[in-house]
Order: sequence, then structure tokens, then C-alpha cells
Amino acid sequence: MSKKPLILGIETSCDETAASIITENDKGIPTVLSNIISSQVDVHKEFGGVVPELAARSHIEKIDWIVEKAISDSGKKIEEIDAVASTAGPGLIVCLSVGLSFGKAFASAINKPFIAVNHLEGHALSPKLNSHLNYPYLLLLISGGHSQYLSVQGLGKYKRLGTTIDDALGEAFDKTAKLLGIEFPGGPQIEVLAKKGDPEKYDLPKPIFNKGGCNLSFAGLKTAILKIAKSIKTEQEKFDLAASFQKTVEEILNKKTKIAFEEFEKENKLKEKVFVVAGGVAANKKIRSALINLCEANNYKSIFPPIELCGDNAAMIAMVGLEKYKLNEFNTLDYPAKPRWPLDEKAAFLKGAGVQLS
Repeated sequence: MSKKPLILGIETSCDETAASIITENDKGIPTVLSNIISSQVDVHKEFGGVVPELAARSHIEKIDWIVEKAISDSGKKIEEIDAVASTAGPGLIVCLSVGLSFGKAFASAINKPFIAVNHLEGHALSPKLNSHLNYPYLLLLISGGHSQYLSVQGLGKYKRLGTTIDDALGEAFDKTAKLLGIEFPGGPQIEVLAKKGDPEKYDLPKPIFNKGGCNLSFAGLKTAILKIAKSIKTEQEKFDLAASFQKTVEEILNKKTKIAFEEFEKENKLKEKVFVVAGGVAANKKIRSALINLCEANNYKSIFPPIELCGDNAAMIAMVGLEKYKLNEFNTLDYPAKPRWPLDEKAAFLKGAGVQLS
């Protein structure tokens, strides 16, 4: 029996320092042997958001220990590692540089291949860590910095069908939480508050709801929340606004996903219709439930990563590394950090650029 690849993944694109060791079993199914994530919530809490320089400093302080623990917890030895995969972008360049430099140095020290990974591709492939997933599939990537529908044709083969023309959905969640007085990172707490509120209390706007194809817009919704939040006087009103916000997001995603289904089906001959939802917002159980119901009504198989792998993590980076290792797709040690690195290189750069809204 041939040895299965053993991949070390490293992730430092924003405010999580993470390392993971993965391999695959005899059936070729990925197996996570360790997945260590160190959050920086306490570092950034008083500032209400991520401070790049503080994040980078924290990465530098922790990365040695995080990688050491990932290897130790995996039960493997350093010399057994076959390749090192590090996030090269997109993200905060001062943060990316820490994990990227460490990964290159580590690969060089053990004389093994180095693989530069697109953080977004990590999210795109993350469901492979717990599901059998065949190409092509439709992907909805919803995170703190990205919201887009992508047709996934294979490793490294993506076509963007729609994107946000302003704020990312995760950003809208975090900013709404901040307006409601929830400590950073507040996005995940919106779901908790919403359970106590009346989702019909506030009639909130749904920007470009009836135009723009499957492109998204959340800036107008955020502005409406800002105006209402200023007049809130009771805890119940806060709960009601959180519930109304979440309901509005569900309605937007429901409408836009239906359009994405249509566009995806136009371009692909499908034996099976598969819809993958990934990124930090995919951990929201209410949104998951709404999208699962939508898939069932439209004959789509819905696939989500495990809740713990929706946010930034190194297992998904190692997952991409594993796929590339099997194809001998390696990178040189002078590979640069890329603050901007779209999955669809042909897609418009500026938010809203090239987006037809009529």
C-alpha cells in the first residue's frame, strides 16, 4: 500500500493563526489529523475591528507554537510531511506575509514542496473535508470580506456569476452587530438575538432585489439599520431589529440564489445539481436552514462545511494543498503575497464594475 500524502496547512490571512495536518484514507477521502486555530478576539476587541499591525504581531508570536501543536496533535513526525501549503492571499498583506514566510522556510528546511494557496479556494473546497463532492457545482461564498456566486468547474477553474457591489454579507452582519452594541466580533451574535425578536417588526430595504441578476448589495440595508438603531430604546427593539435584519438577508439570498441556479444550469450539463455554501456566514443555522429548504424545492443537493470549518482555518488550506500535491502543482519560494486574488481572474476588479443592474 502506497503512502498517503501528508500535508501541513498554514493560515494567517487575517486574525486567526492556524495550522493543520491532513491526509487521505485508502478511498481517497481527506482526513483531518489536527486543526489548531488561535483567535485574536481579545487583541482587537477594544478597537471594534481588526488592527492589521496588531494582528501580524500576534501571528509572529504564536505561529511557531501553533504549527508545533498541529504536528504533535496529528501523531505524525516532521519528516513524514510531504508538502507545506500556506495562504498567499487574499487578505491583509502584513498578516499574509507571516504565514507565507513561515511556510516557505519550513518547506525549505525539510526539503519538501511548497504550495501557495488562495484563501478563497480553501473555502470553496472546504466541504470536501466532510462530503463527497464532484465538479461542477454552484458555490455561494459568504464571509467577512467576500460574497459571490461561482460556477466551480474544477480545481482552479472558477467563473463568477454574481458578487456584492458594495459590502460583503459578513461585513453587514458585523456592522449591524456593532450598531446594536454587540462586542466585536458581533456577527455570529445576530443569530442569537434574532431568536428573541419579531422578524416582521421592521420593513428593511432589499437593494437591487429585482435587478442585477444574482449580484448582491448590502450597503443600503446597513444604512437603514443605522437609522433605526439610533431610535432604539429597549432590549426587545434590539432583538426585533436583529430578527428583521436576518429575515431580510434570508429573503435576499433566497431570491438571488434562485437566479444563480438558473444561470448555473444554462452553462452546464448537469447529472446532479449541487449547491455548496461556504465561508463564515455559512455557520448561521437560520440561513443554512433557509438555503437547504430552497435547494429541496429546486432539486439541488445542498452541501455545507462543518460549522467549525466555516470560518478561517488551516484544514481548508491543507485541503487545497492536498489536491495540488496530487497534481504536482508546486510553487517556488519567491511566490509573493497577494492582498487581492480573485478566484475568477477574468472577473471585474472594482466592486460593481461591469455589473449590469438594469
